[in-house]
Amino acid sequence: MDILITNLSINWQCKHTWKNASINTLWCLLGCAIGDLGTIAFFQFMEIDWPVFSIMALAIVNGLLTSIILETIILSRQMILKIAFKTAIGMSLISMISMEVAMNVTDVVLTGGAILKWWVIPIMLFAGFITPLPYNYWRLKTTGRACH
Repeated sequence: MDILITNLSINWQCKHTWKNASINTLWCLLGCAIGDLGTIAFFQFMEIDWPVFSIMALAIVNGLLTSIILETIILSRQMILKIAFKTAIGMSLISMISMEVAMNVTDVVLTGGAILKWWVIPIMLFAGFITPLPYNYWRLKTTGRACH
């Protein structure tokens, strides 16, 4: 109960934490977007006729994988590869999954799904960024641990 009360009374006004949470979220978004948008683009440009939700599910999985790969590469500059990979795997799946779902739901609502148009990509990226940001702030503020 004390943890719950402490978590509810955190300072949501801390600009430093918002900045760090935003930077962390942007790195995650970059990794997720590469796999997610790349998968959708592949199916769209190759004109492969799969059900929309199958493409979206594969896009989510690929987004998670590319985010882990990118984070491993970034961390491998600071630590040995094995530890970098373990750290990347330990990233917050809540953050990554919420990001991926937000991006794909936005695509489905605006285009019918699995269709990339120039105007929908920035909206998808914004939805993918803003959705996990409060969680990433909360996690950073309450545990001192970034999402990655």
